[in-house]
Amino acid sequence: MNKTMTLFMILLVGMLVTSCQNAPKGVEATTKAAAAVKKALPAAKTFKVKAGSQVMWTGSKIGGQHMGTLNITEGSVSTQAGKVTSGKFTIDMNSLTCTDLKAGEGKEKLEGHLKSADFFDTAKSPTATFVITEAGGGNITGNLTMKGITKSVTFPSAVIVSPQGVSVTTPDFSIDRTNWGIQYGSATFIDGLKDKAINDKVGLKIVLQAG
Repeated sequence: MNKTMTLFMILLVGMLVTSCQNAPKGVEATTKAAAAVKKALPAAKTFKVKAGSQVMWTGSKIGGQHMGTLNITEGSVSTQAGKVTSGKFTIDMNSLTCTDLKAGEGKEKLEGHLKSADFFDTAKSPTATFVITEAGGGNITGNLTMKGITKSVTFPSAVIVSPQGVSVTTPDFSIDRTNWGIQYGSATFIDGLKDKAINDKVGLKIVLQAG
């Protein structure tokens, strides 16, 4: 193997290792076509989502990553016999905040770009919704709607049901943003991006309280 080829292989391996290091943590959520939504049972108890419920996000590329939060502003979850039977939640996309950058050091620029038409287009789609279609066995399945596109998503979760309410927390997991038409900076759809490509996978973690 000549010196040029050896150098190329070293650079390629280095890029792959860096890319893997910046990949979202946890398993990738299973994404399918939107599923049928069950009606709440007559005897079910319904709890309202509490303030402070959030979605934590992580976006990455070869050169690094950024993370932040989104607020779950309203919604409800219904239970019966100690199990979740249905639920619907609203995510305020304009609440998107980057937590690893300081004001005046790129924070405002990144947040503005993520809210633009390149990504979540919050001017046209100010909210996203998640409607539970099934819960149990350590997973939650529901219809996630963003930018007018609805997909069924299944991800791991820990659900605690009590007479006072419901707590839902998830480990780190990821979704593929391109399933919702967010293709900016995606090497899957745009050729020649090289080290400027943005990972299609977006890391998520959910903490929700209802009572």
